[in-house]
Amino acid sequence: MKKTKSNMGKYVGFSGDWSFKFYFGREENKPILIGFLNGLFKGEKVIQDLYYRPLEQGGDVENERKVIFDLYCTGIDGEHFIIEMQQLYQDFFKDRTVFYTSRLINKLIPRGYKGNTYELPEVYFIGILEFELGETESGKYFYDVALCDKQSNRVFYEKLGYKLLVLPNFNKNEADIKTDMDMWLYLLKNMSKLDKIPDFLDKRVFGLIFDIGEVAKLTPEDKMAYETSLKHKRDAENTYSTAQRLGHDRGLKEGLQEGLKEGIAQGQLQKAIEAAVKLKSMGLSVEQIAEATGLTIDEIEKLK
Repeated sequence: MKKTKSNMGKYVGFSGDWSFKFYFGREENKPILIGFLNGLFKGEKVIQDLYYRPLEQGGDVENERKVIFDLYCTGIDGEHFIIEMQQLYQDFFKDRTVFYTSRLINKLIPRGYKGNTYELPEVYFIGILEFELGETESGKYFYDVALCDKQSNRVFYEKLGYKLLVLPNFNKNEADIKTDMDMWLYLLKNMSKLDKIPDFLDKRVFGLIFDIGEVAKLTPEDKMAYETSLKHKRDAENTYSTAQRLGHDRGLKEGLQEGLKEGIAQGQLQKAIEAAVKLKSMGLSVEQIAEATGLTIDEIEKLK
């Protein structure tokens, strides 16, 4: 059955790869990303402008593992920001954040005599998580991580940081939402459920999001990509739920592996391919189709 506007919601939510990049990854919507980062850093730094950078970072040798960021940009003062939206729990997530920043730092080190000073750029990893980290601090929704001295708790190195937003743990009432970061957390978690801009949100900061985020205002291509992204998101959640059920019997890790295999066997891959073919016939770019379906660019280019 074809979706209607009503069951897609009035506004595009932030969850999902396509939606995340719709708001944060398009040049014309860059003020939204700048506002988000300034709300997150809370005066620690002020970002006046950004430049989008290539998402794929290869190794220095042919067989070295490459990484693909959800979003990567630099500020006009030379800061580097890796921004990731993570929907489902992932083993070794913290390890991955360190690997991503380490790889980027390694790529940014000046070569030749310029590298003799060991001076490194500022690099920050921002993670928007739709799962709990499993920490002992129940209900913690914001992690502001830096290299610190354990005895004094003072920051030892100021040019590397990790800021993680755990959306399931953010449950503030509207009356308790005061800061810009609280407003952003509320919006990231609830945008798809709203039918108007709440009174407690600063319209000067958030008005643009509600203006461009109306599903009714999307182009036919964007609406199709959004609908496909929502379906892909639901399929991924169902696969994960299946994996969790299997995990009760033979361990979560094994259950996840079996659940993923079962999901693919049930036709998720075929559904993604069918959606990609349809989007391709509508003239969407391979990058847009990859965002919506989860297929790789190589897989999409081979489709006819």
